[in-house]
Amino acid sequence: MKIVIIEDELLIANDLSQTLREIHPEIEIQALLPSVELAVQFFQTFPTVDLIFSDIELEDGFSFEIFKSVKINTPVIFCTAYDAYALEAFKANGVEYILKPFSKTLLEKSLKKFESLRHSLNESLSRQYKATTEALEAYQKKTVSTLMVRYRNQLIPISFSKIFLIYIENDLTYIYTTQHQKYVVPNTLDEMESKAGESFFRVNRQFLVNRNSVRETHHALYRKLSIVFTFDFNREVLVSKEKTSKFISWLSQ
Repeated sequence: MKIVIIEDELLIANDLSQTLREIHPEIEIQALLPSVELAVQFFQTFPTVDLIFSDIELEDGFSFEIFKSVKINTPVIFCTAYDAYALEAFKANGVEYILKPFSKTLLEKSLKKFESLRHSLNESLSRQYKATTEALEAYQKKTVSTLMVRYRNQLIPISFSKIFLIYIENDLTYIYTTQHQKYVVPNTLDEMESKAGESFFRVNRQFLVNRNSVRETHHALYRKLSIVFTFDFNREVLVSKEKTSKFISWLSQ
């Protein structure tokens, strides 16, 4: 069986590749592709493989952009950090998915499902891809619900609902969770703002604040607001005067 893995996290891609070969030693990994651009180039040259394992969010876009650019008649199993609720929209369309962090058992089940359906899949793949991409694009416009965080040798899924603060410190982007854990993330604050959704507010150039983290506010100098959090935090966080009225309106929602 010839398989392509589309994944921009090298650790995950190598782990997936190794686990698949442990399940079926006859599996051939044709390519590990970290981006939309490289995947499009690959499938323009090598269009025929048996199965694709693909992440949804890649370093240069979303994987469904690949299927818009190149005609692919190969089943896809998505390996993703999106929550199960979001994925129900396209699960019904016959495209399989497994949630990160995945296990060997889940991979075995997915491969068995693929084997049982592979002879009946090809005719309906175009319709399935179209329905899948439409569902994911609609969901993406709302919010990404889960963030994958690298910590030591682990990848930890953290829901945005479990994040109190997202902020910049010493030119690095951090998240501070409801479990009072602090993690570095590779994204810029602008990128995190686009992912976080309406539960977060960009109070200034350095801080994104979760509504549930705010206990109260006080007036500060120069018509700014000082935020008092529901937890101890050793830095003063101010709402810029240009954003105070919008912040109060957002907080009252």
